Amino acid sequence: MNGRIGTPSQVSPHPLPSPASGAALTPCSLPLPPESPAPRALSRKRERGSDRRACARQRYPIGAGGFTLLEMLMAIVLLGLLLAGAYSGIQTSVRAMHAGERLIERIDRVRTVQEFLRHQLTRILPISYAQTDAKTYVFEGQRDFMRFVAPMPGYLSHGGPYVQTLALVRGSGGMSLVFSGTMLNGFDWQEEKKSEREPVVLIDHIGDGSFSYRALDDQGQLAPWSTSWDDSSITPLLVRVELTMQNGAQINWPVLAVPLMLDAGAAHPQPMVIPRLMPNAGGTSR
Repeated sequence: MNGRIGTPSQVSPHPLPSPASGAALTPCSLPLPPESPAPRALSRKRERGSDRRACARQRYPIGAGGFTLLEMLMAIVLLGLLLAGAYSGIQTSVRAMHAGERLIERIDRVRTVQEFLRHQLTRILPISYAQTDAKTYVFEGQRDFMRFVAPMPGYLSHGGPYVQTLALVRGSGGMSLVFSGTMLNGFDWQEEKKSEREPVVLIDHIGDGSFSYRALDDQGQLAPWSTSWDDSSITPLLVRVELTMQNGAQINWPVLAVPLMLDAGAAHPQPMVIPRLMPNAGGTSR
């Protein structure tokens, strides 16, 4: 025989299925040939790879499990929308909380400023802080300016009365109520020295404001409110502070009318009689 007959060791141990067995011949059912270092080994490896992929498709058909790339992208987009909505809600809550805190702080500040003004105005003293040939200055009052002498609170005072000033100062952001104080001892009306502390802005964001004053008329009745105080040698009976806050401030200033504890008539200069010791005939004094 001219043909080459293989040895029993080269015979495949897996017999081919016969057509009579009824089994379908598929690439997965065919036995894989043994690897051979032949020149066409690369092409055979490719064939075996294609056969293995075909087997994998038969064993794990498409749609049997897992997620597709489109489903994953849709899930990521929905998760991003949920996170964006949650973040927006948290930001809205934080802004509302901060706005409420600022409103509470401004309301507390208005109440504190009113208490401070009431405390200082009710303790005005009939002491002159300046004097000229024609006038004695005990109290000055204009529409946007007020000056008087009163003791400072204990935590701000260094002892003795202070010349205190309230003024409505207009700035770029509206008007501001500014307070300053200088010790009466050494106060010079012509060359007013600087206050011991920087002027304090009591409240800002004011749209409009005014100071007004009230006293008794010639008949002893209460006169109408006036935005100017003409007689600087006496103090008024009532002082009123009216402020209109700006629209963005979201708070209101209740009208503050303060009655002075000092009677206006007590501020008039009264002649003081100082008793003198007169010598008697014996040269001794009584």
